[in-house]
Amino acid sequence: MNNIEDIDKLIKETLSEEEAKFYEELEEQNMFQMVGGLFQGKNKWIMYLMNIMTLVFFGLFVYCTIHFFESEETKELIKWALGSVVFLLGVSMLKIFAWLQMDKNAVLREIKRLELQVSSLSGKLDQ
Repeated sequence: MNNIEDIDKLIKETLSEEEAKFYEELEEQNMFQMVGGLFQGKNKWIMYLMNIMTLVFFGLFVYCTIHFFESEETKELIKWALGSVVFLLGVSMLKIFAWLQMDKNAVLREIKRLELQVSSLSGKLDQ
């Protein structure tokens, strides 16, 4: 066993059954669990809206790209290329927003783990 597993085992031994169950829920998540976590909580409506907008922007990107390749005049090429770039940037920014939310959720989960550990250790010191 490595050092982290030893610390986790020691923490679980000092927690009550209810606290230990809560501590288990705060374990590190895989990518699919993190994405699923975006659609939970008070701001899940924002994530639904952002995903709808991502699909709309991607559709407009594809539309502009198709017209770009069908155009023959330079002015038209520039217009459709600019549209493609703008909508692709929009998709990218919305994806970055989602990644930042996933990172925020991971940081909050770690803060909760630390709070639980501090609470457990302070309870042990009081005994």
